[in-house]
This record gives sequence, C-alpha cells and structure tokens, in this order.
Amino acid sequence: MSYEHVKFAIEEGVGHLILASDATRNALTVGGLVEEVLDVFERVETGSDARVLIISAEGKAFSAGGNLVEILDPKGPYGGTSPEIQKKYVHGIQRLPKALHLLNVPTIAAVQGPAIGAGCDFALFCDLTLASTAAKFSAAFVNLGLIPGDGGAWVLPRMVGYQRAAELMLTGRVVEGREAEEIGLALECLEPDALLPRALELARHIASRPAVAVRFLKILMRQSHSAGLDELLDSASVLQSICHKTEDHQEAVRAFVEKRKPNPFKGI
Repeated sequence: MSYEHVKFAIEEGVGHLILASDATRNALTVGGLVEEVLDVFERVETGSDARVLIISAEGKAFSAGGNLVEILDPKGPYGGTSPEIQKKYVHGIQRLPKALHLLNVPTIAAVQGPAIGAGCDFALFCDLTLASTAAKFSAAFVNLGLIPGDGGAWVLPRMVGYQRAAELMLTGRVVEGREAEEIGLALECLEPDALLPRALELARHIASRPAVAVRFLKILMRQSHSAGLDELLDSASVLQSICHKTEDHQEAVRAFVEKRKPNPFKGI
C-alpha cells in the first residue's frame, strides 16, 4: 500500500510511523488514514524487521482526533441514522485502538503537540507515551456533547486511576506536558528537541532485548487486565517454556555464566 497520510520506515529494528496530515492536524477520521495506520500495524506485527514501533506526528499537533468539519457533513463519517453512525464507528476509528492494543510489538508515542479527543486516546493506547513541553492532552469529548467512542473510557482509568480519569473526562480540560508526566498520562516530559532522540533511545534499547521475550511480556501484560492470577500463571508457564528454547535465552545465560556481554540477540 502507498501512503498519503502517514510515513513509515524501519531502521535497526525500530519502526517509525509518522502521522503526516498536518493540514487536518492529523485528524484520525480523515479518509484513508485509518487504513494506512492499520496497514503499518500489520506490517510490523507480521514482519520480523521491526521490534519496536515509534508513533509520532508532523506539524504542530500530534492529532486533533476527529475532524470537526466532517461532523457537519451529512454524508461524512458522522452522518446518517444512529444505527448507521454506530456501524461507522465499529468499522472505522474503533479499529485503531483494537489493533494497537493487540499489537505484540512494543509501541512508543512521541507527542510533540496537542493530542485531543481520539488523538489523546491513540497516544495512551501505546505502551509508553513521551510528551514534549509543548504537548497538550485532553479527553475533550464532553465539550462537544459526546463520549469517547474510541476506547478512551477504557484506557484512561487504567493510566491515571478512576478518580483522575473521571475528572479529566467530565471536565474536558487540557493537561499540558509537565502535568501529564506528574499524573501518569506520560512517562516523561522533555524539551521539544529532545523528544524524538529520547524515543529512539528507548526504542533501540528495547529492540536490543530478546524479541520473543519482549512480545510475550506484552501478551502477559495485556492479559493481566482481565485474567485472574491462576489464568495468568497458566499462560506464563506456556510462554516461558517457549522462551527456554530460544537461542537468545541460551546466549544470555551463557554470557552471564562466562561473565561477558551477550552477543547481539537474534530474535529467535
């Protein structure tokens, strides 16, 4: 697939997806953008080149979420009867959080500017979120008489706890980068010129870890949202038995015993 709204490249085990629709402030509902992002996710998940995925954006905004101009278009993604609109959500933007949540490759969002509504939620569905001092986060749906139709009510309480999530969603207020770090919306807040270098530093470090174990860690952490301890331990025993048979595990143990640095891990 050729890309019109995003850019994508892989280098040294790190995939980099860039939202590149500055004219619409990287609105996620722009025609074709969802399909392009999903295509990148599939390439990352099914390929072996990318062990980590960075998601960033061009322009002043990370993502404005929905395109408000489209709300007024009766033939747009928000037009039609209520049942028709519901289907458009299911077959449209809701595919993004589902795919991002199920992606077994670790993801890092580098938020350089406003991440509003669905754009905020898109960043929070990543495993790690880095913010610049110019970043702004807002669960702004209530300001438009709407609710999060993209999974925000699921991910936000898991990031910051129920009470803080309730305050953010019920008021629709804006959280700037420094506060985002303080309340757990972001892992770190950095100066703008340090944002992508830090994201690359983290990504390269994770990419240097044994890839099978990294993916299995994501599976277990995802399962922990809904599984009981017994179920999680059962899964861990199965996945651990596979890890024991990987070349990377054998090399890591040999290196430890021989008191040397392990050779570069092969991902097998």
